[in-house]
Amino acid sequence: MKKQSQMTLWAQVVKTGIIKSNLIPMIAGLMLALYTYQYSFVDNVWNVVFAFLGTAAVIAAAGAFNNIYDRDIDAIMARTKVRPTVTGAISIKKVLVAAILLLVIGLILLYLNSPLASLLGFLGVFFYVVPYTMWTKRHTIWNTEVGSISGAMPPLIGWASVAPDIWHPACWALFLIMVIWQMPHFYAIAIRKEKDYAAANIPMLPVVKSGKRTYIQTNFYLILLVLSSFLFLPLSLGLTLISLILGLIWLGLSLFGQRKTEMKIWANKMFIFSLVHMMVIYFTVIIYASIGLILNAFE
Repeated sequence: MKKQSQMTLWAQVVKTGIIKSNLIPMIAGLMLALYTYQYSFVDNVWNVVFAFLGTAAVIAAAGAFNNIYDRDIDAIMARTKVRPTVTGAISIKKVLVAAILLLVIGLILLYLNSPLASLLGFLGVFFYVVPYTMWTKRHTIWNTEVGSISGAMPPLIGWASVAPDIWHPACWALFLIMVIWQMPHFYAIAIRKEKDYAAANIPMLPVVKSGKRTYIQTNFYLILLVLSSFLFLPLSLGLTLISLILGLIWLGLSLFGQRKTEMKIWANKMFIFSLVHMMVIYFTVIIYASIGLILNAFE
């Protein structure tokens, strides 16, 4: 077996894939705040840098803490049993020190933007590590709902990094859509990896209940996701329509796709489209805000 480099091992510890995917909604929140309050991007360039690095650091810390605590169940599941915290390729002491340092550095960087951004960063890590990883993940089918709170923090962090508060409807639109989006996304993962979760005794919805219950609950959240599109209406008709169309396509894929295929094939399609949905929505927000900022700069 080929020996992995230290960089590759540490990338697994801090979960770089999750860092990358969560930085997109953070940037969307930040850019939308700049546009909403008509702030100059150039004047806030350091806020952007601190938000990017600070958010990446706190997410990396959360991933490392999660790997430390979950190493017993990670050893059972096929997709996680090769993690460095399981194999011993990196010592738990080193991972713990790195996690603490990343958390402190991340919170300081976010604090340089605003105390609120730093607080939101801390809450994101706290909800991921304590209510989700240490409690609900192992004890209740509602673990996905609890985990979605931390997963939806990045757009709030981005917004708070440049804006005076987080009470603008556009800010909460980004947050709520991210919360709702995570349920059908992670239900699809739970069906795809059902045997792993069952072996580790993790009470994911399809493991404890059934595929049918997961299918029904997925469609419920997809309906909520479609309705949440109208949260964009006070801001932009274009964003509203894009979000609405993507939500309806996803709902249609769920309702009509499952009838013709077995559950795991359906889950694979749902998982892939969930990534498309998230990327398109948040990149559209980034482009929309960027164009608005450029136009404002030339007025």
